[in-house]
Amino acid sequence: MRIAVASGKGGTGKTTIAASLALSLTEAGTLPIFLDGDVEAPNAHLFLNPTFEKRQEVAIQIPQVDDDKCTYCGKCAEVCQYHAIVMMGRKTLVFPQLCHGCGSCARVCPEHAIRETPQVIGVLERGPARSGIPFARGMLNIGEPMAVPVIRQLKHWIEPRAGQLEILDAPPGTSCPVVESMRGADFILLVTEPTPFGLHDLRLAVQVAHELKIPIGVVINRDGIGDDRVDAFCQSEGLPILMRVPFERAIAEGIARGKTLVDIHPEYTDRFRQLFMQIAALQ
Repeated sequence: MRIAVASGKGGTGKTTIAASLALSLTEAGTLPIFLDGDVEAPNAHLFLNPTFEKRQEVAIQIPQVDDDKCTYCGKCAEVCQYHAIVMMGRKTLVFPQLCHGCGSCARVCPEHAIRETPQVIGVLERGPARSGIPFARGMLNIGEPMAVPVIRQLKHWIEPRAGQLEILDAPPGTSCPVVESMRGADFILLVTEPTPFGLHDLRLAVQVAHELKIPIGVVINRDGIGDDRVDAFCQSEGLPILMRVPFERAIAEGIARGKTLVDIHPEYTDRFRQLFMQIAALQ
């Protein structure tokens, strides 16, 4: 079972919820795999303190055109959905930052004038974290725009045992990296806050989850700072609110020091176990 912990809006406490859930289940005897899929700004290591023992580069295949073989037929440019190859008269231009590494251009070239070369765009790291939790994260290289290949490889880097739980800390937003993080999940736990921005981005995240046809549950963080419009939206959409975390100074101070909710308030351990039982019941 894979739970993707996501949020349309950044800064809602998604990583805090994911790390606290992992620690609570570990104390109960269920050892989950934790994947930090926020590859542009991974920060789950601040809460789970992993020791990285393995490292693997992530590369995509970038086309290179042999001008001596190229007849400028334009078929490579026609097949490229991302305009990474453009024909300019008697010149074929390749834009690596637009390339998704799909290989279509090389396959359709009738003159076999295109060869693919690997370009490293990021890295995967893994090792044991607190309480022995198997931990892995992806990190996109600075300046690289293509997060999806890193997330895709991260999801398959650790093979779970039969029935083992995976908790994937997804990136914020609703763009392609989030869709890739959600794809293949059995449940999506959306973390939001009762503010206008929180509600706006929650709506978008719910639309993505519905498109993927994955069950959803909601956690309201910083409960009490806004109004009841998030509650009303969840009720209108039939979304269960599985947990509320109050807006509290002690929690904010603890998180700023790298503590999880179960470190700050040990009684949250039982609350997160109940959260997981609710998720299992919604499958």
